[in-house]
Amino acid sequence: MDFIGAYSSGNLLFLLKGLGTTLLVAFIAIIFSFLIGSILGILRYAKIPVLSRIAAVCVEVIRNLPLLLIIFFTFFALPEIGIKLSVTMAAITALIIFESAMLSEIVRSGLNSIEKGQIEAARSSGLTYMQTMQHIILPQALRRMVPPIVSQFISLLKDTSLAVVISLPELLHNAQIVNGKNVNYVIPIFLLIAVMYFLVNYSLSLVARRLEMKERTNRKSTGKVLPAKQQTGEMM
Repeated sequence: MDFIGAYSSGNLLFLLKGLGTTLLVAFIAIIFSFLIGSILGILRYAKIPVLSRIAAVCVEVIRNLPLLLIIFFTFFALPEIGIKLSVTMAAITALIIFESAMLSEIVRSGLNSIEKGQIEAARSSGLTYMQTMQHIILPQALRRMVPPIVSQFISLLKDTSLAVVISLPELLHNAQIVNGKNVNYVIPIFLLIAVMYFLVNYSLSLVARRLEMKERTNRKSTGKVLPAKQQTGEMM
């Protein structure tokens, strides 16, 4: 094991460049998957005829497909129908498709966790359905959704490593290139990228834990603690 050679300035800069690509791809995917996932989750919660059913079918299909298959589809299959994406865009698109489906379930669970009595009270006071959603349901649901959403973002960040199969120049891809220079670099390099992933993901997990503890405290203080089974469902 050649730690000195593996951790040369050139190799470290190359790995940091890969980490930058990983974070950039994850950041873009997080933004768009949250927006699309929120729309899908609200559509399913609202039970709008036809639209809700279409959203449910799309979500269930995507949730039950492996992310690796979706990555292959966006990079290899879409060009067959005239949609040619770069490696980076194919990876981002695949992550958005997959994570949108996962986040939509978190959003739907968060909305369902709000007591029906609040909705009935708001409607009886003269608020429209949209006003009830905007002023009563969504503000409370978003607070409850934050911890599981952050946890899903951590999963998304780790899932970017799957894009190595289409040669996305992310952290794991660059690590493999460095390992190809010298067989003695393999263990030092993999240890280093493990530390990199750990530091980034552990930082996010700490944020998720603090937000979850804060939300539990808020629920206890208001006497609105959810059943354990339902809380578990929100985290999935």
